[in-house]
Amino acid sequence: MDKIRKIALEEHFMAPGFEHYSKSFQQHLEPEVFQQLARALADFDDIRLAAMDSAGIDMAVLSQTGPGVQAEQDTATAITKARDNNDFLAAQIARHPTRYAGFACLPMQDPVAASDELGRAVAELGFKGALVNGHTQGTYYDDPAFDPFWERMQALDVPLYLHPTDPCAPLAACEGHPELAGATWGWGVETGSHALRLLFGGVFDRFPRLKLIIGHMGEGLPFLRWRFDSRFEAYPHGVQLKLKPSEYFGRNIFITTSGVCSAPSLAGAIGEMGADAVMFSVDYPYESSSVAADFIEQAPLDDSTRQQLCQGNAARLLKL
Repeated sequence: MDKIRKIALEEHFMAPGFEHYSKSFQQHLEPEVFQQLARALADFDDIRLAAMDSAGIDMAVLSQTGPGVQAEQDTATAITKARDNNDFLAAQIARHPTRYAGFACLPMQDPVAASDELGRAVAELGFKGALVNGHTQGTYYDDPAFDPFWERMQALDVPLYLHPTDPCAPLAACEGHPELAGATWGWGVETGSHALRLLFGGVFDRFPRLKLIIGHMGEGLPFLRWRFDSRFEAYPHGVQLKLKPSEYFGRNIFITTSGVCSAPSLAGAIGEMGADAVMFSVDYPYESSSVAADFIEQAPLDDSTRQQLCQGNAARLLKL
């Protein structure tokens, strides 16, 4: 049986000169595991394309692995490194233009510089949006200082993929339990909270056509939509929103299946957000392309819905 054709959009690489940024991520991995990942992250030919072919992935939207320039202390260096990353990625895409597309790396240390680099990456390099590895030195993007950036992103009509990173400070509840840090729990809490800051901070009211993508089945957020509405209405707060919190999901917030190969979770996410707001992804090379492909192909979906998740929604959102 032929594989269902797919687009995957949380698929990572590492540009030369970015290795030192990933040292913070290495603490979550065994050294030999990280070395294997490093080889896969640096490859754009045999290893990656073979994994895509075996999984029926026609196109991968590539992004710099975390934390990238979000970990850079010096703003000028971050601006230069982001540009270097994007030029490097554009050259790799040019070698395989039918297989790869790109998400820009952005120096969020400076919202204006990030806006300018986004514009360059989209207009000149043909990138389909941007992926940002969480907060930048503890700064979250609901801050009004980022409104010029969100305005540019809305005008370009491209999405931002908000990818996990370590919290600014270790979660006290995880103290003494390193197994809970990173992708097991801590990153999801951090990223889901950042997305909610954007929602409750009114970013989607100020920029109603903005599109945010979050991975890992929405970091659990779709399953709490009802509770967001209930408790937002019940508790005193100074925030005024134009819509119920739940209504921003599927309107401004979209999710991917990256790293969560669970049919019941997928059914719940579709039930909460609608089939047009959920997209297939792998999280390569941190997850298995074949496992992700088998999951989406065997999930109890009708053919039309499966096609939407595997390629239709991504093609529409990213104009592929």
